[in-house]
Amino acid sequence: MITPSHKVWIFVASDPVDFRKGHDGLAALVQSHLRQKPFDGSVYVFRAKRADRLKLIYWDGSGLVMAYKRLEDNSFKWSHCPAVVCKANDERGRSRTE
Repeated sequence: MITPSHKVWIFVASDPVDFRKGHDGLAALVQSHLRQKPFDGSVYVFRAKRADRLKLIYWDGSGLVMAYKRLEDNSFKWSHCPAVVCKANDERGRSRTE
């Protein structure tokens, strides 16, 4: 089982992305649009235009890990952050924006 540490930063891209992108394409978006480093151990969350799909990427120390989730009958509840990226990593689990 692969699990991030308990002090991991989670960055959520507020706008939908092209879901044809794979590991490298999403890592490039982390650098260019989110202005973060994709190999720092943080988790980066992206959504499709339809809110029924998510992709997550993170560096586990030996390579980029990508997870994909598709809901069959529902969609994810998605509130729009006013900034390009939302950070969810406060001690009480509250989300913050940059």
